[in-house]
Amino acid sequence: MQLSARSRHTVHSSCSIGFVSTLYIVGTPIGNLGDITLRALETLKAVDVIACEDTRHTLKLLTHFDIHKPLVSCHANDERRGAERVVGILDEGKAVAYCSDAGTPGLSDPGAVLVREARGRGHEVVPVPGASAFATIISAAGVSGRTFLFDGFLSPKPGKRRARLAQLLSRGESFVLYESPYRIGKLLADIAALEPERQVTIGRELTKIHEEIVSGTASELASRFPAESAKGEFCLLVHGASSEHEGELGAD
Repeated sequence: MQLSARSRHTVHSSCSIGFVSTLYIVGTPIGNLGDITLRALETLKAVDVIACEDTRHTLKLLTHFDIHKPLVSCHANDERRGAERVVGILDEGKAVAYCSDAGTPGLSDPGAVLVREARGRGHEVVPVPGASAFATIISAAGVSGRTFLFDGFLSPKPGKRRARLAQLLSRGESFVLYESPYRIGKLLADIAALEPERQVTIGRELTKIHEEIVSGTASELASRFPAESAKGEFCLLVHGASSEHEGELGAD
């Protein structure tokens, strides 16, 4: 299935892949391949080129779904050069899809530089929504409210990490963090030192076969996930300081 400069191709009744020189920002599964959307598959099959945070990682996804397209790299370590390469392909009149390693590009993943460069050169940018650990942990935490602050990965430096945690906790709002298995114990210990009774919901290996979702106080979870013993990728939702900060839904 090819896109040409002379035609518009509709791939689904509810969405249209437009003219060439369009960049599609495609959300991909965060673990479970069954979470890919029909629209994402249709887009990946229809574009001319697929740009990737890591071509080796995305190739596994494409192979699973029997999709064969030219791949170009646009990774975080040199995103600007990768963006220039992708925009050059768009300038040739080709349609490009961009995938980060997992989840939604631009959300703690590269993609923002590419979007800015493509739009700055006059190319259309179309989001193709998909999985996100941020939305997934909120849905499973049981925290109602209008405001959720997302802060991604905190600094690995202890001083900076603790200072930022103190700022986030003082706001009283619920906030979401990502963390690696190498630092999750230290992060929880820092939260427990600042506010031991603050409620936290942790998602480990979300959507994967060993998925685990647990809630408790910061001090309880710090004991459950001590430093240097955890495995998997982590997403944390630190609950608001009190119900008054969570607000109420359905006011309208």
